[in-house]
Amino acid sequence: MILPVVFMTGLALVLSISLVLAKAFLIVFEDPRLKQLEEMLPNTNCGACGTPGCGAFAMELVAGTVLPGGCTQSSTEATISIAELLQVDAGIQEKRVARLACQGGGNVARQRATYQGFYSCVSANLVAGGGKGCAWGCLGMGDCEVACRFDALHLDSVGLPQVDPEKCTACGDCVSACPKNLFDLIPLSKPLFIACKNLQEGEEAETNCAVACTGCGLCAADGPTNLISIHKNLAVLDLNMTQDEITNHRAIERCPTGAIGIWGDQEKFIKGKKAKKILKHSYLEVG
Repeated sequence: MILPVVFMTGLALVLSISLVLAKAFLIVFEDPRLKQLEEMLPNTNCGACGTPGCGAFAMELVAGTVLPGGCTQSSTEATISIAELLQVDAGIQEKRVARLACQGGGNVARQRATYQGFYSCVSANLVAGGGKGCAWGCLGMGDCEVACRFDALHLDSVGLPQVDPEKCTACGDCVSACPKNLFDLIPLSKPLFIACKNLQEGEEAETNCAVACTGCGLCAADGPTNLISIHKNLAVLDLNMTQDEITNHRAIERCPTGAIGIWGDQEKFIKGKKAKKILKHSYLEVG
């Protein structure tokens, strides 16, 4: 009887010592600033900072691999407070918003066929591109609206997505949801925008969509040198140009279709003086 008791006592002692040593050597230290940071961050978990969520971003902040300004959803005051807590530079970054490179709503873009099936842009796109005359245009079925977790995007009366910059977090959900790759995340300081991705030539492009870029080159000729180029019948904007050049309004004035414009107050897309007026506000007939 004595031997088993001694054995069990010894085993218990060994296990106890092992647990004490394990606690001493395997303990994971958690920086007390983590909880503070998580409370100071917006906790939207939007992913615009490049991490899976605010908790992960807080860990990156503590590790010193990112700056507080990497969170574009925090207020300026919150960003500065985080920087003071960590004793680092704020590195404030400019807010970005989602922009749709298409103005081809149902009132200006021709439908060559009617899609019947599961109501989704992705599904429609699998069936001959969705039935729109412009193979690059928005299909208007709202996959982006469904994907947006922040209620920042809604379809208008002609099926064109409209973005609320106040609610947009630049999370990229709409970018991923669009099968036509029409969304870009653009800094607010760069309002000059080409709202088209149609690669068809002149008259063909305009026949399918009244507001399509025809590749005429007037914007490239009127704007600052190298700001805009024509590539595969489409105007392409160089967003790496200087602030003065990227906000230049001369480039939009002679655009005949208004495919290039300036994002103004209340997210109004301002077109040049020569752009044709859009009078029809209801859907075109299929044909």
